[in-house]
Amino acid sequence: MKKSLTFFAILLFCNSSIAQQLVHNTSQVYLLEQNKERFINKPLKDLLKEIKPEIKTATVLNSQNSFVFCFRFTTIEKQRKKEGTIEDRVSLFVQVKEFIPWNWDERPKGTEFNWTPNDAQKFADFIVVRIGVVSTSQD
Repeated sequence: MKKSLTFFAILLFCNSSIAQQLVHNTSQVYLLEQNKERFINKPLKDLLKEIKPEIKTATVLNSQNSFVFCFRFTTIEKQRKKEGTIEDRVSLFVQVKEFIPWNWDERPKGTEFNWTPNDAQKFADFIVVRIGVVSTSQD
């Protein structure tokens, strides 16, 4: 009996440590919106660790009642030229509870929109309120 319990404990540990990411490529970003209940009222870091494709840029939209990250999976240069596959040109909108202190003036000139590992760490504990996904048209 003790061996059986040990076996199941090890199996459970292995299964949880090999957990798959929800989004493996940009065509699957819609899964975040479809599974939003997994992320609402949880830290942003929980959402970000489910995304395998690299977030290249972020725009912050702060208003009186709404604080939103807009994540994109293409560089700003590709966005301006409308390059890349249509699946790559998707935007992930994540509304959080608190004001986002994204100081444009303090960000390096020419890379103000780049999402960095430092940004992911700085905003990791912001609480997710809403998730939306919008695809960019081919035009």
